[in-house]
Amino acid sequence: MENEEHFHTIVIGGGQAGLAAAYYLSRLGVDFVVLEAQARLGEPWRKRWDSLRLFTPSKFNGLPGMQFPRADFYFPTKDEVGQYIQDYAERFHLPIRLNAAVNSLSQSDGHYCVTAGPNSFLAKNVIVATGAYQQPVIPTFAQELNPGIVQLHSSEYRNPEQVPDGNVLVVGAGNSGAEIAVELAASGRKVWLSGRNVGRIPADTLGRIFGGRPYWFFISHVLSQDTRVGRKVRAKALHQGTPLIRLAPNDVTNAGVTRCPRMNGSNQGLPCLEDGRVLDVKSIVWATGFRNDFTWIQLPIIDARGYPLHDRGTVLRAPGVYFVGLHFQTALSSSLLGGVGVDAKHVVQRIGALSVRQTGVVNRQLRKEAKTDDVQVGRII
Repeated sequence: MENEEHFHTIVIGGGQAGLAAAYYLSRLGVDFVVLEAQARLGEPWRKRWDSLRLFTPSKFNGLPGMQFPRADFYFPTKDEVGQYIQDYAERFHLPIRLNAAVNSLSQSDGHYCVTAGPNSFLAKNVIVATGAYQQPVIPTFAQELNPGIVQLHSSEYRNPEQVPDGNVLVVGAGNSGAEIAVELAASGRKVWLSGRNVGRIPADTLGRIFGGRPYWFFISHVLSQDTRVGRKVRAKALHQGTPLIRLAPNDVTNAGVTRCPRMNGSNQGLPCLEDGRVLDVKSIVWATGFRNDFTWIQLPIIDARGYPLHDRGTVLRAPGVYFVGLHFQTALSSSLLGGVGVDAKHVVQRIGALSVRQTGVVNRQLRKEAKTDDVQVGRII
C-alpha cells in the first residue's frame, strides 16, 4: 500500500448515518476519520430525481446537534438536503476524506484494515455507514422485454423528459414509485403503477398533532424491533417496501394513475401482470428498491440475503465492527435523517464503554454533557 494510517475508529460513508456517528465520535474525543467515496458530501441526494422532496417535514430531519434550517412542516428538496449534509460536516469540523471509495474491510494482526485505492487504514473499531440505498434492484425478467421499451431504475430517473411519449409502467408502489407515477401522469402520459398496497403513514397530518411528537414516537418506538407490530412491518419493509408517507392511495389514483397488480414476467416482450394482463407500454420505471452490497466486507458477518448480522448495530461475530443507517436497523426511522442519530449514539456509546473498560479513564465533562444530547460514556485521554 502507498499509505498506511492508524486511527481509533474508522467510519465508512459520509452520508447522514456516517456524519451522525462522526458527531458522537467527536464528543468521545477519539482519533477517527470518515471515508466518503464521492467528491462532495451530499452527492447521492443531489443525484436523485429533480422534483424529489423528503417524505418527512423539516421538524424531523435534523441530525444530532443541528436542526434542519427550514420551517418545521416544510418538505425539503433533494438539493437542500445535500447542502445541509455538507454544512453539517463543516459546522462540526468533522474529519472527512473525500474520493475515498472503500475496496475492502478485513482483519489483520488484531486490527481491522480498510483499503481505499492505494491507501490503507487500520483501527480497532469500524463503523459501516454506507446507507440503505446501495445496489439498484431490477428483476431478471427485465431482460426478456422488447429492447424497444425504455427501462430506467428510479435511481436513474430525473424527470419526465427522459421518458418517451406513450404509455408508462412504474413497477413498485412504495414512496418513490408513487411519486414518480404521479409526476409522469401530470406530464400527460398514461401511467400504470404496479405493486402491492404498502399502506400509509400520514406524516403531513400526524406530524402537526401535538408538535409531531405522536408521529415520531410511532415510527421510532411503535414501528421498532421491540414491538410485535414493528417486527411484522420490519419483515415486510426489508423486502417489500415501506408504507407511503406523504401521498395517500387516493392521491395517486386521483392524479390519473391506474393501479394494477404486480408485474411477474413478460409475454412476447411486453410486461405481464399477475392477473394475466399484458400492458403495451413504451417505457418502464423500476421503483423496485435497492439491495445491500457488502461484498467488499471480508468478514463472516453477512447473512445469506446480504444483510449484516448485528444486534442494534453491534456485530457480535467481529468485535469492534458496527453498522449505522441500515434500513429498519432498529426502527422504521433508522435510515431517516432524523432517525440515524439514535442508532449512531448507541453504537458510539458501545465504543466508548469498551474504551473505558480498556483504559479505566472516564472523562467527567462528557458525563456532564450526557445529560443533554451527548455520549454517556468516558473519553480516551
